Amino acid sequence: MALAPALFLDRDGNLIEDHHHTCEVHQISPISGVKPALEACLQAGYRLFILTNQSGINRGKFTWSQYHACNRRMLELLALPTPGILEIKAAPERPDEPSVYRKPSPQFILEMIAKYQLDPARCWMVGDRITDWDAGKNAGIRSCAVHSGAGRPEDFAYAESQGFAIRTDFPEFVRVDLGLKF
Repeated sequence: MALAPALFLDRDGNLIEDHHHTCEVHQISPISGVKPALEACLQAGYRLFILTNQSGINRGKFTWSQYHACNRRMLELLALPTPGILEIKAAPERPDEPSVYRKPSPQFILEMIAKYQLDPARCWMVGDRITDWDAGKNAGIRSCAVHSGAGRPEDFAYAESQGFAIRTDFPEFVRVDLGLKF
């Protein structure tokens, strides 16, 4: 059986608008073009996963219940065909707390590669922050830095120095790096 390609996606600033500790359902708004881009990826056989740092939970800014409600709203708005997003992993720890899954940890990516028999050579991590890109690098897969979120100029200088793809947003990544039309 051939190994499948996959995309590991940051949530805020990549798939939905980033509100810095997004925690209210009314804040959930997909970034323009994300829905058709995700649909094109699914049609091309990519497995989709979300890996998101959500330190607002352990900082007391919002609850797990609020986080899950936001994810439900995002999935409702995206309305992706089956299989859609296969798994979502949130790391609630603050950057100063020990964590197994907080990016730049590659743990979730490595577990999903094994669980779903994914081809690391055809996997990408896409997000708007250094921790996203380094999670991909640490897992041995390619990374793409998108400008649609909270990244700063010095972050993109780092991305360039590491040889990461740099794109305006996720839809541009899908068109340019995956070569998909939608």
